[in-house]
Parts: sequence; C-alpha cells; structure tokens
Amino acid sequence: MENNKDDKKVNYSGINLKKIESIVNIEKKDNDSKFEKWFSFHYETSKYEEELLEKLIKKNKLFLPSYNEEKLLISFIAPILFSVDFNFEDIKDWYSSWLQGELNGFKFSGKPDFMVAKGKKTPEKPYFFIQEFKRTQNTSDPEDQLLAEMLVAMEINKTNIFQGAFIIGQNWFFVVVEKLKSGNYEYFVSRQFDCLNIENLRQIYINLQAAKKLFCNIK
Repeated sequence: MENNKDDKKVNYSGINLKKIESIVNIEKKDNDSKFEKWFSFHYETSKYEEELLEKLIKKNKLFLPSYNEEKLLISFIAPILFSVDFNFEDIKDWYSSWLQGELNGFKFSGKPDFMVAKGKKTPEKPYFFIQEFKRTQNTSDPEDQLLAEMLVAMEINKTNIFQGAFIIGQNWFFVVVEKLKSGNYEYFVSRQFDCLNIENLRQIYINLQAAKKLFCNIK
C-alpha cells in the first residue's frame, strides 16, 4: 500500500510529458491566435528600460549560451524581472519557493524557478510561472515542468486558463494552457524569442509587462 501512495507523489523536477499524459488527457496544439491578445498588449518602453535591455545584451552576448542556471538568472533574467516589478500589495515574485497541489488524485510538489503569486510569507495563489533557467535541455525538460506547474495552479485557482514561460539558454517560449468543457486540456507554445536580439528582447519585456497587467490581478 505504501508503494501505491508513493506512486501518487510527483515532483515537478522529475516529471515528463508521458507522466503528465498518464494523469490528465492533454494535447499540444498549434494556434498562434492564442497569443494575440497577450503579444499585442500596448506598452511603450521608457528610455531607462531601453538602455537596460541594450546593456544586458552588450554585457552578456558573448558568453550567455554557456552560462549555468545561477549565472543566467543573476546576470540576465533577474534584472529584467526586477524592472518589470511583479510586487504589488500581497502579490509578489517568488524564486524557488515551495508549491504543492493535487491533480486527479496525484500530489504534486516542488520549487518552480520563478512564480508570481499571492501570499505574504509563502506563495498561496499562483498567477504566472517562468521555468526553467537551463542552458540546454538535458535529463529534465523545462517545458514539461512548466506544464505540470501550470496544471496544478489551475486546480488551485479553479481556473480554465493559465499562462507561463520557459527558458532554454538565450531562447524564451511562452505557453498557454486551457481546460476544455470536457475536462481535457490543450496547451500552446509560442514561437521562439532570442533574448540576444534587441527586437526579440523588447518583445519579451513587453510580454512580461502584459502578463503582469493581464494575468496577475495587478492594477
């Protein structure tokens, strides 16, 4: 019986799509229209923000593809997230904070790399995830980890749609998950955004500002 209980425990860091598909009925779809409202959000970057983005590229362009997770986070990703500023009243940015939840009888737990969530000392209601600051895909897949986190967040929030992003080296991808009336799920992955290209990086930044305004209940 103990083994059966253990089989129902899932850690985000070790999950893969095959495991997710054994828990929920989910299918990956190709539909760019799912990102239209998100990616067309109107936001004019300030002079300070433009200078920040240009400086980040200039300082990191030569070696960013070889950064480990910590170096990538501290040198490049964190300055962007701090500038977007996901902290508002009882909504905060959380780094490697514990998140657990249940989905179809399976108990999920782990520490997402980054989430925006309601909570004072611990995250309680997640609104947005970024997973995972990896150079390249290796034994774990950041897309699958993000997908699991988003599905659990949907259960916690009792919502039928959730948004997030995952990062592999210099490449950013945005994700939308939807729960259908049938109880099945569909998810959509955006095109690749190269953060070492200034036009792409500007769009990444605007997409994050849009996530703050559209999905995180921040006024």
